[in-house]
Amino acid sequence: MSVGTSSAPGGRDVRRPPAPRHGGLAELGIDPDELPDGLVIADEHGIVVCFNAAAARITAVRPEDALGRRLEKALPLEDLEGRRWWQLTDPYGGLSIRVRQPERNLLLPGGREVLVSARYVRGEPTGPIRRVVVSLRDTEARRRTERSHAELIAIVAHELRSPLTSVKGFTATLLAKWERFTDDQKRLMLETVDADANRVTRLIAELLDISRIDSGRLEVRRQPVDMGAAVGRHIQAYVAAGQPADRFLLRIEQPLPDLWADPDKVDQVLSNLIENAVRHGEGTVTIDVTPAASPREGEDAGTSVTVSDEGSGIPEESMNRVFTRFWRGSKRGGTGLGLYIVKGIVEAHGGTITVGRAPGGGAEFRFTLPVGTPAHLL
Repeated sequence: MSVGTSSAPGGRDVRRPPAPRHGGLAELGIDPDELPDGLVIADEHGIVVCFNAAAARITAVRPEDALGRRLEKALPLEDLEGRRWWQLTDPYGGLSIRVRQPERNLLLPGGREVLVSARYVRGEPTGPIRRVVVSLRDTEARRRTERSHAELIAIVAHELRSPLTSVKGFTATLLAKWERFTDDQKRLMLETVDADANRVTRLIAELLDISRIDSGRLEVRRQPVDMGAAVGRHIQAYVAAGQPADRFLLRIEQPLPDLWADPDKVDQVLSNLIENAVRHGEGTVTIDVTPAASPREGEDAGTSVTVSDEGSGIPEESMNRVFTRFWRGSKRGGTGLGLYIVKGIVEAHGGTITVGRAPGGGAEFRFTLPVGTPAHLL
């Protein structure tokens, strides 16, 4: 067996055989190569004794080239200002009360970013270090999140700019030339300002909903909901706005179970799905309200609503992206956040939502809400 030579902290030479790749983890029944994150472990002398497969993938360093080497040589890290990280942190010679390094962005040779955190394992408080355990994570997931946030900011800025420009323009014109306009002209401009203000309000409400969905803080205030009547109100609003009554077909299968849900959020879901069918679909918009089957025979699990149209539908390759942020299909316009919010609301109720192809060839959205429990009983 070949013998390696290394220098321990304090300058003392230590002659020792190359360390086993997995240290003592194998004795515990843990295979480091099964871990999703990179794992690097150095012993009390600063010699790498574990370098798992994920660490090899992230660093592009072969485990056999890292094992048995000093930690700072096997894993040469620099901070974003080009300083050598191991010299800055000095795990073996630094403060004896330090037990960890929080996660931060560091650079590998070649400038590749990696997320690094470290744990200093001591035999006793303020005692000498027995092991340094380093966790490595690729930054790709963080980059995707940052790109998503940047895209959200860009879309919001674009969506806000148009109505706010309109509001600013009309109000400035009215203030400067109020006497020159007729009452009808004033009313038209004020109605436009009101519509644009409503548009901004809706966008802000969407952003708040997204924040609550992402953080798991979307509140559901359950009350009795008559789903058939709720759908009927939406259809009546479209007819009053000029849509032909025969554009809609409402079918309700009775009896429906008593449903406890948040009526405002149910209206938000129905509004989005029916509006999508009206704006992007063609032909008759069919809404089916049915009791949802329960795994137990004779019981109702909740209520299902299916909204379908007779348009061109959603391409098969796009169906798995329909409920993601910013999905807009083939037609531009809007923030692309509506269906993402719809899915979040349905799931906050403990329900499910799916998309598919309608019998008439168009898009078909189906969501199911469980019977639920009154808010005062939760």
